[in-house]
Amino acid sequence: MSNDLTPMFAPGGVVVIGASRQSGKLGAAMARSLATFPGARALVNARRPEPGEGVYASVAEAAAHIDGRLDLAVLCVPAAGCAQALAEAAAAGCRAALVCAGGFGEAGPEGDEYAEALLRVAQETGIRLLGPNTSGFFAPHLALRASFVPAAGQLPAGDIAVVAASGGVNHALSFDLVTAGNGISLGVGIGAGLDVTAADVLAHLAGDERTTAVALHLETVPDGPRLVDAVRLAAAVKPVVALVVGRSDVGDFARSHTGALATSWRTTRAALRQAGAVVVDDEREMVDALTALSRIQLRPDPDPGLAVVTAQAGPGLLLADRAGADGIRMPELADATQRTLSELLPPLTYQRNPVDTGRPAQTFARVLDTTATDPGVDLLAVYALTEPDSVDLASAAQDAGLGARFPAVVVVGGLPEDVAEQRARLHKAGIPALTGPTSAAHAVRALVTHARQRAVRTGGSEPEMSASVPSGPLDEDAAKTFLASLGIRTPGRVACDARSDAHGALRLLGGPVAVKVLDAAILHKTEIGGVHLGVRTPDELDAALDAIGPDRRYLVEAMAPAGVDLVLGARRDPVFGPVVLAGLGGTAAEALADVAIRLAPLSAAEAAGMPDDLAARALLDGWRGGPVLDRGEFGRVVAALAAALAASPDTAEIEINPLRLTADGLIALDAVVVHTADR
Repeated sequence: MSNDLTPMFAPGGVVVIGASRQSGKLGAAMARSLATFPGARALVNARRPEPGEGVYASVAEAAAHIDGRLDLAVLCVPAAGCAQALAEAAAAGCRAALVCAGGFGEAGPEGDEYAEALLRVAQETGIRLLGPNTSGFFAPHLALRASFVPAAGQLPAGDIAVVAASGGVNHALSFDLVTAGNGISLGVGIGAGLDVTAADVLAHLAGDERTTAVALHLETVPDGPRLVDAVRLAAAVKPVVALVVGRSDVGDFARSHTGALATSWRTTRAALRQAGAVVVDDEREMVDALTALSRIQLRPDPDPGLAVVTAQAGPGLLLADRAGADGIRMPELADATQRTLSELLPPLTYQRNPVDTGRPAQTFARVLDTTATDPGVDLLAVYALTEPDSVDLASAAQDAGLGARFPAVVVVGGLPEDVAEQRARLHKAGIPALTGPTSAAHAVRALVTHARQRAVRTGGSEPEMSASVPSGPLDEDAAKTFLASLGIRTPGRVACDARSDAHGALRLLGGPVAVKVLDAAILHKTEIGGVHLGVRTPDELDAALDAIGPDRRYLVEAMAPAGVDLVLGARRDPVFGPVVLAGLGGTAAEALADVAIRLAPLSAAEAAGMPDDLAARALLDGWRGGPVLDRGEFGRVVAALAAALAASPDTAEIEINPLRLTADGLIALDAVVVHTADR
């Protein structure tokens, strides 16, 4: 089966199978939509052919009478007839097909049979299939509208592509992008994704010179590694902005503590982010992000600096406040910059960053230029109203070199007609124009996120290599011995076969110690009273051993110093394969699902950034005199654990809970290894 989707999205000719004269029918709507396509066109209606009117009895007959190649077949027939229609189209030379009809997998067992028959034809003939159950696609620059939504024909050509799980979302996002002043290069509704998936379209768009940025909307992921590879391919050459549905669907929890924190929604978002996509929370943020990223991008930088220039103090404060909440650095402007600004602005205005200009004057362009050239500034955000007799914002921005020389986003406020005129001029100059502080904040966050991700991709080292996990059941002592071989620190301990061994261990280690049941089959020792902490004397040890019970093996272990507990785990996700998870320990972290996730294996540099994802990350940075996390050490520990799982196909999960952050660094206080055969 060919990976080339050109016959689908840039066909030489199109044939509608199931064309109808009844205006309410799908076949009639699709025929109307495709009437503007300048290439070869044909209609097929086996029941009511009218060759004189361009309606033929079969695709073969149409192909014989049409001047040009019919690459794309648009099937507007019921689900039961789609497989036969697809076979006839392939036999007549069509290389791609769009199936709009529903009634397949979503309709129960009978629909499953129709889907299997349709896919079988596609596989046997090599014809590529988009759908079923989609409203289609459109390529405005080709005047190709394979969609039954009439308004799609009015979408202007541009450089943003939309790849959406839902045909309805494909259209909705495209309309929103156009409303924001953008144009569309390609809009695709994947539908059921029986053959062509989002990964296929992303790979196609990676080589599409018309497209400068891609919107990706996902509901389900049939093949995680393939999707990640496609996102990496596309994101390496153009921004990919992703929106994942399913925030409230936690799915099936894995059995482990860390697995319970990793919902499919979070794992998908983490995987896309790691592959290079800018992940957003809703469609409004997606439109704002694409409006910016399709026009400008920052150089790779782990911590870009933002400056705000505002002609009205309040909106500028909103922008600055949101930037702080998003963790975006707003440096104080250099002394030389402030001196120049003091000569250009009234004395009562704030000039350190944000820069409050008061009502814009003729010096506005110089203010923009001066602020943008400050050595600490990588991105400029500008806010102004279209006030009568005030400075022309679009002209001032261009005079200052924004867009051409300095990355900037501009917020234009005012009456709709005035805003539209200014926005059009700014966009023509390559300057993203937004219509409010929130939209500008979305754009700024997307630009900064994109710069940070590119810095990781260009500066990161190769993933760690690791020995595989030992086979067979591993108790806590054996699991910690393996962790030590990876360079992960563990407490001093003694594995004991009898009470006398435990007393010898207490004399060797000194108190206080932790006393635990040592049994590979017991994963949650505290739940059965198998853990006793702070044991100092022989009498306390005997009491602990009595509580654990006779005929047991014991682990006597030195108590670790106080610190901040984390949970770190590596497991096999059913969609994406090996993943690693990290979060703050305790029940609160589980309840809030405050967890960072990455695909495994990964480099230590990539892993070192995981704590930045945590809402409670301040606890790792010396909170109230507590220990400070060494990001380099953390990255090495995570990368080593991830590599071990990736190198061990028979291992289902490795968990360290807790991994304690102490003044002396990280130390693994408990460890569990679960083999696939044990699940």
